[in-house]
Amino acid sequence: MPLITLFFASLLVLLNLVLMVRVTLRRRERKIGLGSGGDALLQQRIRAHANFIEQAPLALLMLMMLELSGLAPVAIWVLGAMLLAGRVLHAIGVSGSGGYSFGRFTGTLLSWAVLLASAVLGLYVVAMRLF
Repeated sequence: MPLITLFFASLLVLLNLVLMVRVTLRRRERKIGLGSGGDALLQQRIRAHANFIEQAPLALLMLMMLELSGLAPVAIWVLGAMLLAGRVLHAIGVSGSGGYSFGRFTGTLLSWAVLLASAVLGLYVVAMRLF
């Protein structure tokens, strides 16, 4: 069982719930049922949640596949920690200003690094087992 991935997936689900609640609360406050209604804060919260949904599931899938393949647990821990840190930083960064922010930039880099590293490691594992 991929317990390391389960650990990070559980933490990321909690973060997803926080992001969802923030969108819902703002929608109720402004009485906006669909879209952002021109509300800048709601738009930021929608994008923070949407970006999370665009990045986290694929990264978690790759972590699980790598863990099931028998990759060294330390690699899974490092990738999982990078993913969690990246998603938290990105959510904080997007929730702040609409422009550049350390959190948004660093969170994006960490998330992309996890996706790239997991793809390369996945190809390496496959190559070592098939050839």
